[in-house]
Amino acid sequence: MRTTLVLMVALAGCGRMDHIGKPPSFTPTMNATEKLAMLDPGLPLEGVVRVPVQQSSLWSGGRKSLLGDRRAARRGDILTVVVEIDEEAEISNSTERARTGSENLAIPDLFGLPQRINKRLPEGASLDPAVGIDSSSRSGGDGSVKRSEELTLRVAATVMQVLPNGVLEIQGSQEVRVNFELRELLVTGFVRPEDISRQNEITYDKIAAARISYGGRGQITDVQQPRIGQQVLDAILPF
Repeated sequence: MRTTLVLMVALAGCGRMDHIGKPPSFTPTMNATEKLAMLDPGLPLEGVVRVPVQQSSLWSGGRKSLLGDRRAARRGDILTVVVEIDEEAEISNSTERARTGSENLAIPDLFGLPQRINKRLPEGASLDPAVGIDSSSRSGGDGSVKRSEELTLRVAATVMQVLPNGVLEIQGSQEVRVNFELRELLVTGFVRPEDISRQNEITYDKIAAARISYGGRGQITDVQQPRIGQQVLDAILPF
C-alpha cells in the first residue's frame, strides 16, 4: 500500500518535473500520428481512370494545376480548421411554494368511554379533543445561470484516414510557448469533403464529434491548480 502511494505521487509529479527551472518542452513530432499519416498516403483509389493530357496544356487535370481542386481529400492532406466560438446564455428561474394544514379530532361521546377514561387520567389530561394536528410548510428557490464564451483560433489539421463512406477523420495540434508557459490546441473530429471550402478551410460547427481542447502547461498552470493531495481528498471525503 505504501509503495503504491509513492508510485502514484511520483507519476503525478512527472508532468511538473519537466518545466522546473526551464520552459516546458514541446511534444515531439518525430513519431506523431499526423506525420505517419503524411508518410503513408493509403491505398490508391479503385476504379479511377486517368485521362492523359498534353504537357503544354494549362489544364493538366492535377491538383497542382491552375484550376485544380486543392481541398483535402486523401490521407495525409492538410486543411485549416477555423474555431470561432461566440456564445452567450442566460437562464433565470424562481419558485415559491407555501402550504398550511390543520386537523382537529374530538370524540366527546363514544359510548361514554371518554368520560370514564378522563376520570383515570392525570389532572389536566383529557380525550376531548382526542387528536389535534397543525402543520405548516414553506419552500422557495431562486436560481440563475449566466455564461459567456468567446474564442477565435485557427489550426492546421491532417487527414488521418478516409472512412468507407467518404468522411474524413482529421486531427490537428498546435503548441505555442511564451516564456515559461506552453499553450496547447487540439482538434479532432470527422468532416465531409463537400463541407471544405475552396480555400481548404472548414469551420468547427461542420465537424462531427468535434473535440476541441485549448489549454496549456507550465508554471502558471501549476499555480492555478490545487495540489495532488487536495484533489484526492476532495474526491474521497464525503463531507
